[in-house]
Amino acid sequence: MNLRHLRCFIAVAEELHFGRAARRLHSEQSPLSRTIRQMEADLGVPLLNRLPRSVRLTPAGQVFLEEARRVLLAFEQAQTKARAAANQRNTLRIALSGDMGQARLSALLALCREEAPQVGIRIFETPLAQLVTGLRNDLYDAGFALAGEMDAGIVAMPVWRDPLVVALPARHPLLAFKEVPLEEVASCRPQRTGSSSTGAASSFTRSMNRFIGSEGSPWRRSR
Repeated sequence: MNLRHLRCFIAVAEELHFGRAARRLHSEQSPLSRTIRQMEADLGVPLLNRLPRSVRLTPAGQVFLEEARRVLLAFEQAQTKARAAANQRNTLRIALSGDMGQARLSALLALCREEAPQVGIRIFETPLAQLVTGLRNDLYDAGFALAGEMDAGIVAMPVWRDPLVVALPARHPLLAFKEVPLEEVASCRPQRTGSSSTGAASSFTRSMNRFIGSEGSPWRRSR
């Protein structure tokens, strides 16, 4: 008994008619009937009650139909997973956390496609904690994030450096400075502009604490 036999039985069980099942399978009615009889002989139980113009499932046939469907579904899922695993070898999975700078990122991805056109690129946007977890669990091949030190087992290296500037509204008190000290910027409470800004505000605070602790240099005012 093989998968073809299961497909034949499922067709007959769903159509409840050998002629319709044969047309559905693009087969002849006589070979299909012989296949079902051979299955019944192998199983040692009748699967169908044959009537003059139709068939009915026996109790054993009803149970076998459910199990046959499960077997075919499991086989199809196995095929899908195997093909996906094969395709992942030619796919670079990149996770992004935070605002990476669209222009620079686009240029980098374009360079990747130019140097390795046979490799597909999939982009995932995720919080930093999930990015790190995904790298550990082989969900991503690489990640871009606004972060400094990483946990053990994760290799981090700078890809590019952007100058730090502060954008201020007109008549803001900090405009009194020609170069704005980071301490003054950090003392300003970030304002939420929407539901998606919470993560950005937290990232801003962490970045300020890191830069103030490590550099302490002022930001240059951008006009």
